[in-house]
Amino acid sequence: MTHQTAIRFLLNGEEKTLTDVKATQTLLDYLRIEQRLTGTKEGCAEGDCGACTVLVGRLYNGALRYETVNACIRFLASLNGCHIVTIEHLSGPNGRLHPVQEAMVEHHGSQCGFCTPGFVMSLYALWMEKPQPTETEVETALQGNLCRCTGYEPIIKAALAVNEYGTPAHDYLNAERENLLAQLGALQPEGRIETGPADDRAILPHTTEDLAQVLADNPKATIVAGSTDVGLWVTKFMRPISPVVFVNHLEDLKAIETTEDALSIGAGVTYSECEAAISAAFPHLEEYWNRIAGWQVRNMGTIGGNIANGSPIGDTPPVLISLGAEVTLQSTKGRRTLPLEAFFIDYGKQDRAPEEFVASIRIPLPSEGQIDAAYKVSKRRDEDISAVAAGFSVVVENGKITSVNLAFGGMAATPKRAAKAEAALVGNRWCSEAFEHAADAIAEDFTPLSDWRASADYRARVAGNLLRRFYLEHDNSQGSDADMPVRLAV
Repeated sequence: MTHQTAIRFLLNGEEKTLTDVKATQTLLDYLRIEQRLTGTKEGCAEGDCGACTVLVGRLYNGALRYETVNACIRFLASLNGCHIVTIEHLSGPNGRLHPVQEAMVEHHGSQCGFCTPGFVMSLYALWMEKPQPTETEVETALQGNLCRCTGYEPIIKAALAVNEYGTPAHDYLNAERENLLAQLGALQPEGRIETGPADDRAILPHTTEDLAQVLADNPKATIVAGSTDVGLWVTKFMRPISPVVFVNHLEDLKAIETTEDALSIGAGVTYSECEAAISAAFPHLEEYWNRIAGWQVRNMGTIGGNIANGSPIGDTPPVLISLGAEVTLQSTKGRRTLPLEAFFIDYGKQDRAPEEFVASIRIPLPSEGQIDAAYKVSKRRDEDISAVAAGFSVVVENGKITSVNLAFGGMAATPKRAAKAEAALVGNRWCSEAFEHAADAIAEDFTPLSDWRASADYRARVAGNLLRRFYLEHDNSQGSDADMPVRLAV
């Protein structure tokens, strides 16, 4: 069967057609080495510092959506049919600085300047989406950008003042929106794309059915959605991952549906794309969601990818397990659904055959009397990997605990429920004594490891204290139980 062999996209104002693109070629290397667009900097090469931030415009639900991404871990082959915008493309009226750049200059938001292009691109994306942001929205947009010399106060002041220098209505990306929509529409493929040399091959399936066939033919292939994890396999560990099957473009995996009893999310949905639906269905996850990496990573990373890679410290599995989520796998043989907690077998081992892929996640909506919470403990508040992550879901009826799901990440080789702690709660009345027993039972559920993120003792103490915190935050009783002293270490 003949397939398309070229990757086509817009770079700033120019259409590009590239053949034989290696699967592991990063967008950053292409910009800096091949295009000499050196305003985009290389700092950490792992998606943490934001110096490489660019905008990527893509068609989503019939509209053109621009998002910040980390060029250092985004693979070029995954950008077919997209519009890449770098710092060099920004300009204001009559060739002046762009309003975001003017604001940065006037408010002294730059010193050494190395990180400045990344900050400008993040603020540009925010300005396009929210021309008059709050300070909190600015801080959220800058989670993925590190500054080591200026300090954030002048940068935040600049972000709040951008409208003094211009409005988004006259910006190029808005003024030319219809033309850009037409251009990108013409770049969408009509079938599968295969490109790159035999030892570094990239495959872009056309549909999920085509994806299933690709995996049946290439069972050892590496599936890549947002590349927020796999990108580091290449940039940090130089790991061979060919052939690579990119799935971030598949609309079949982008569905978000809320029914009377559940929220269903396609495996290709990014954290940013499902944020509104998650917050509406599970309000307790709104703050937690904004602590998953930084804005750029949330724009790239997917729920399905966070589950499929099987990491014991993934942010979403513990909270989804606590809510009773199910995962659906697909292959040429059909589909099968299993509880998410059963998907994780051991470290690096999941209940997924080589030819299967994660297709969707179904999360039951809360029932009456259900109390939910999610916690993340890490060295940094923002943009950091968790030492301990936890999702709790407790059903209370007439003052009695009837159902308990306590799931933890970072405490074992897989995301795991705390069976002994759950048993200490089920059937007991809602009181501090029950939660004290449950917190003590954590030691019977887990034997955590010590590593550079946290010691085993710290993890065990934090896990127990999170249960105590959960009780304190949700207890409405008065008297001796509420007044009992507790030990907090978070």
